[in-house]
Amino acid sequence: MSDSFVAGLREWIKIPSIGVDPAHRVDVQRSAEWLAAQLSEDGWPEIQIWDHGPALPAVYACWPAVDPQAPTVLVYGHHDVQPVDPLDRWHHPPFEPVTSGDELRGRGASDDKGQVAMHLLAVKAHLAATGQNAPSVTLKLFVEGEEESGSPHLRKLLEDHRQDLVCDLVVFTDTALHERDAPTVNTGQRGVLGGEITFFGGADDVHSGRAGGAIPNPATALAKLIAALHSDDGRIALPGFYEDVREPSTQERADYAELPFDEQKWLAHNGGGAQALAGEPGYTTLERIWVRPTAEVNGLSSGYTGPGLKTIIPATATAKISFRLVPDQLPEKVADQLREFVAKHTPPGIRAEVSFRGEGVPPYAISPDDPANATVKEAMELAFDQPVRFARAGGSGPAAVLQAWLGVPLVYLGATLPDDRVHAPNERVVVPLLLKGAEAAAHLWRMLPERLTR
Repeated sequence: MSDSFVAGLREWIKIPSIGVDPAHRVDVQRSAEWLAAQLSEDGWPEIQIWDHGPALPAVYACWPAVDPQAPTVLVYGHHDVQPVDPLDRWHHPPFEPVTSGDELRGRGASDDKGQVAMHLLAVKAHLAATGQNAPSVTLKLFVEGEEESGSPHLRKLLEDHRQDLVCDLVVFTDTALHERDAPTVNTGQRGVLGGEITFFGGADDVHSGRAGGAIPNPATALAKLIAALHSDDGRIALPGFYEDVREPSTQERADYAELPFDEQKWLAHNGGGAQALAGEPGYTTLERIWVRPTAEVNGLSSGYTGPGLKTIIPATATAKISFRLVPDQLPEKVADQLREFVAKHTPPGIRAEVSFRGEGVPPYAISPDDPANATVKEAMELAFDQPVRFARAGGSGPAAVLQAWLGVPLVYLGATLPDDRVHAPNERVVVPLLLKGAEAAAHLWRMLPERLTR
C-alpha cells in the first residue's frame, strides 16, 4: 500500500497548482480533477468539484458511516501550493518529485498534498483493518484551492455549501509535529493581521540642503514610530494590546517544557541564521513563537535607495507591518489599536495613512482536555508507539474561520515536520511519518463513535 501511496502522491505533486499565480489557474483545476479522480478510484460515493464561484476549485467528498447514527467528521486541507522562487536554489525541478532515502521532495509534498493524501490512505487502512465497506464515522473531505492566498473566498464557500459541510467535528490537516522523534498534537494556531503605515510630508522629494532642518522628514518620523512600537523589554506598546491575551494552560506549558529544544540548532535552521535569541521576558522561545502575540516590521521603504548618494528629504515613508495574534485577540480590535497608536505618534506636518490587507485571520485554540482532542492524542500514541505531547503552531491558517462557521470543535492531525522547507526551495516530506499519520487517523475513525457525542 505504501508504494502505491507514494506513486500517487508523486503524480499529484507534478501538477503545479500555484494558486497565487494567475498563469497556473488551469493547473489548480487539474489538481482538483486529479484529487476527485483519486477519490473515485478509492470508492468515495459522493464527490464534487466546487468551481462555479469566485474561489479557485475546491474538492468536496462524503462517505456515509456504516452506522447512520455515527458522528460526522470533516477533514480540511488544501491542494494549492506556494510559488517556487527562487528557482535556482532548488536541487531539482520543483514539480518533478524525487525520492531520497525516506524523503519525497517536491513542491506540495508536505504543504499540503502529502497530508491530504495521508488522510485518503487512512480511510483505506481503516476499512481494511475493520473489514467494513464504509467508515465508522461519516467522513467528509473539504480541500480548498486558495489557502496559500489567505483563503480569500473561504467564507463564501462555507456560506454557499453550509448544508454539505454540516458536521460534528473538524480535523485540520495542515499541521506539523515538533520533531521526528518527538510527536505532538497541535492545539492551536496564531492569527495574523497585516498592513501598511505611510507617512506623507510634502508633495515631492526636496533638496536637503535647501529645506533640511526646516521641514519634517517622513522617514525620520516613521523610524521614531517604529522604534516606539516595542518597549525596551520587548513588549508591544499598542494601547490595550494585551487585554485579551489568553495564557496557555498549565498542562500545555508543562508539555512545552518537556519537548526537546536546542536553541542554537533552532537559530541555525529556523531562525534564519540569527545570532541570538530575543523576545518578551518571562517566556521560553517555544512559548514566544506559539502562544505569545508579536508585532513585526516586514519592510521599510522611503526616499532614494539606489547606488551613490542623493541628498533629499523624501516625500513619503512606508512600513509594512504584521501582527501574530493569540486567543482571544480579534484582528479588528488590534487594527483599531494600531490606528490609535499611529495617530499618537504622527508629528505635526505629517499626514498618516494606515491600511490593512484584508480583514485578518483570527487565532484559534482548543483545550487539551477536549474529548476529541484527547482522542487524537491517544490515536497518535497508538500509531507512534511513544508518548505524545501538546504543542501549538506559530503560523496562521483558517482554523478559526472553519470553527466559527461550522460551530463545532476543531482538532489537528498532521505528520509533517517544521524543517520540511515548506514555502522554501527543496520542500520535502518524510514518508514514514505520513504512514504513521495515516495509521493514527485510521485509529481515530474507529475510536470517535464512542468518544464523540453528536
